[in-house]
Amino acid sequence: MKTIKTTQTTTGKYTGIYVRRSVSDKNKDNNSLSIDSQKAECINSLKEGEQYKLYCDDGKSAKDIEHRPEFQRMMSDAKDGLLSSIIVKKYDRFSRNLKDYLIVTDTLDSYGVGVFSLTESFNTTTKEGRVMRNMILSFAEFERETIAERVTDAYNTRALETGFFQGGKVHFGYKSQRQTVNGKTGSVLVPSEFAEVIKTAYEMYKQPTASLQGIIDYFKTNGIDVHHTEKANLTKGNLSRFLESTLYVRADKNVYQYLVSKGYELIDDVEVYDGIHGLFKHRKADGTEYIKVGYHEGIVDSETWLTVQDRKSRNKRVPNNGSKFKNSWLIGLVKCNHCGQALNIYYNRNRAKTKMWRYYVDSGVDKSRGCAGERFTLKTKPDEVEQKVFEAMKSRLDSLVIAKSAKSNPNAETQAAEIEIIRIDTEIGELMEKLAKADEVLFELIQKRVKSLYAKKSELEEKIRTKARKCKEIDTTPLTNPMSRWDELTLQEKHALAVTMIEIIHVSDESGIGIKFNV
Repeated sequence: MKTIKTTQTTTGKYTGIYVRRSVSDKNKDNNSLSIDSQKAECINSLKEGEQYKLYCDDGKSAKDIEHRPEFQRMMSDAKDGLLSSIIVKKYDRFSRNLKDYLIVTDTLDSYGVGVFSLTESFNTTTKEGRVMRNMILSFAEFERETIAERVTDAYNTRALETGFFQGGKVHFGYKSQRQTVNGKTGSVLVPSEFAEVIKTAYEMYKQPTASLQGIIDYFKTNGIDVHHTEKANLTKGNLSRFLESTLYVRADKNVYQYLVSKGYELIDDVEVYDGIHGLFKHRKADGTEYIKVGYHEGIVDSETWLTVQDRKSRNKRVPNNGSKFKNSWLIGLVKCNHCGQALNIYYNRNRAKTKMWRYYVDSGVDKSRGCAGERFTLKTKPDEVEQKVFEAMKSRLDSLVIAKSAKSNPNAETQAAEIEIIRIDTEIGELMEKLAKADEVLFELIQKRVKSLYAKKSELEEKIRTKARKCKEIDTTPLTNPMSRWDELTLQEKHALAVTMIEIIHVSDESGIGIKFNV
């Protein structure tokens, strides 16, 4: 920015000269949009001896005025009564947003400051001149929006066709490097010195008692400063997003099937999922997301990544319930066997306040449909449930140790799923044979049925893969170890262990306590 001052006029005011060039203008061949050209033309338009102040925003977009520091300084000077008028080469240098322009010019009018263009030579003090100015700015705004749409389209086209990094903020654990792949040159993400932070975070989060805060504390304790590296603060929120990102996985066929089951649009065929490269997740204009295999190598192996996704999925289903978490390490897991609603824990004391006890209250009683149970307050006490669940967890771990040491056959649930997949494949085959002879109505019905069958098959396959991963991944040491020192664990640690092993606990006074394990 350069400001030129000479002796002020008798009015004590200057003529403001505003020049601006956006990044897109720099790429155009039209030299008349250069900063020097705009300055020269505006200065030459001044009368002899006319004093001026220059305001220059180079590389600033016209879409808004908040991010243009010199524009803001000019408005401040106008408010302070230092300017008599403002000259621009074109009105779109001032703003391409008609709404912003009208608001600003109304403000300037209240300061007694007019805006004049060298190129659009009409008088904006007249009604006809203002109409012309508004029409020009409307076209300028339309042009800016069209350019933005073209940039978005170009981005999506490149993202669909290549595995290059498309720009923007470089992801934590990577840095950008120019490389030539398949005869084309672009930016490829390569692991940075902080890739080990990501890898360690995934390995730690696999453990049933690990927490996001615990991982961050581990980095702090070991002198790993992750709060200022690569301009990324490793908060719990950021770490949670990193642990869900497809960017870091060395994607193989199991990852492909997992993403299919989640309903993502996958651009590449399963053969491209080679267990080496990571994945980009892009968003279309309509908000839908699609997955593209990148040219970069992943940081985390697929089994670890999938195990973390399973755990995060369970955590989303079982919230900590804020301040109520201190009431029980089973909070969020215990449901009414009649209505399926949560059983909340409340406290009560005797009159002398020498004794306090906990009890369950059925939240389903307050719901509009009510609860099939007869009691608002359960006779079954939280202490009883916690003790029985703890004993069941120990028994479950013993059976896991035995099952892992023996070469067991697939369980009944897996066998049933495999039989159902065979039945679905048979039905799909029969329906496909009928397509050739089907009329338009029958064709549409068959298509819907086939689509439904494929969705069901995908769901069953994911169920089988999840069970196989759990069987393969379960290392009973991280489970039995904390169980052996149960009384030393905090409520949070007990809760984390319970969430890892248990899907849901149903309780009622009539049927007792039912536990459904997910391991």
